[in-house]
Amino acid sequence: MNTDDPLQQNIRRSVAHHALKQIRGIVEHENADDAFKARALSRLLRYGWLLLLAMALLFARYLGVF
Repeated sequence: MNTDDPLQQNIRRSVAHHALKQIRGIVEHENADDAFKARALSRLLRYGWLLLLAMALLFARYLGVF
C-alpha cells in the first residue's frame, strides 16, 4: 500500500467523511435530548407548584378541612 496512491487517499477521505457525519448525527441527537430535558425541567419548575397546590387542596378536601 503506497501512501501516494490516489485511490487509497480517496478511500480514506471518504471513510473519514462518513465517520464525521455519523459523529455529528450522534452529537446533534444528544444536544436535542439535552434541550428537551431542559425545557421539560423548566416547565416542571414553572407549573409544578400549581400541581402541588391542587393536590394539597384535594387532600384537604378529603380530610374534611373544606
